[in-house]
Amino acid sequence: MTDWKLTEPVPVSGGEVVTGTLGSGPPVVLTHGTPSWSYLWRDVAPELARTHTVYLWDQLGYGDSRIRPGLSPSFKLHGETLAELIAHWGLERPALVGHDSGGAAVMLAHLHHGVAVDRIALVDAAVLSPFVTPVSRHLRRYREAYSTMPVHVFTELIAAHLRSAVSGPADLIEPYLDRYRGEEGRESWIDHVVHFDEADVAPAESKLDSVDVPALVLWGEQDRWLPVETGRRLAASIPGATFEAIAGAGHFLPEDAPGEVAARLREFLA
Repeated sequence: MTDWKLTEPVPVSGGEVVTGTLGSGPPVVLTHGTPSWSYLWRDVAPELARTHTVYLWDQLGYGDSRIRPGLSPSFKLHGETLAELIAHWGLERPALVGHDSGGAAVMLAHLHHGVAVDRIALVDAAVLSPFVTPVSRHLRRYREAYSTMPVHVFTELIAAHLRSAVSGPADLIEPYLDRYRGEEGRESWIDHVVHFDEADVAPAESKLDSVDVPALVLWGEQDRWLPVETGRRLAASIPGATFEAIAGAGHFLPEDAPGEVAARLREFLA
């Protein structure tokens, strides 16, 4: 399914988001993180759609969504956009699922923007600071050097970084790497990383103890970007949250173990 593509554009204050829906039943919104796009959910969404209406979207600046000129693809913007989309869809108390920085968007939408939810699932989620990887911190510090690096060298660097996000075959990263090839792709990657600001997530992080809906924290046991201990700490920060680790899986958990992720999410959503 490398031709995965969402086809329903939605204008938002930050640009134009492409979205898609599957199935019927109670609503669940799947939010990807960085540096992925909605393709990450391709094997999970159809399983959830057996019992739920599944809403998918590409974050602004990712996939086929287009960010408004002059804006940066920040955690703050993603949280605002998710809240806008839920209002646009007219959803009342949907279930929210967020991976990586999509977890930050989910928590910001709920705890900072007041979106009412039925339950929350956080998958290898970037919510507890510090969560920016050492590779991304180095790029932020030496942006000019990376911006002038030959494209083929830069591509090899980010390919190595992406390979560390999965535990399966190296070709799993190709649909993600393809989005960052060439000079335009290099600048897109750098633009994303430069605007990572953990302070943007603080309004949600500081309110984790106020979450009063069922919460599931799902983690890849071999996550090399956000260690499994981070997941345990996140679950401990949310009252009543359940923590589950999936053996043999890395940071891109829906890529490494889509069947297990779908099964555990279906059980949680039920």
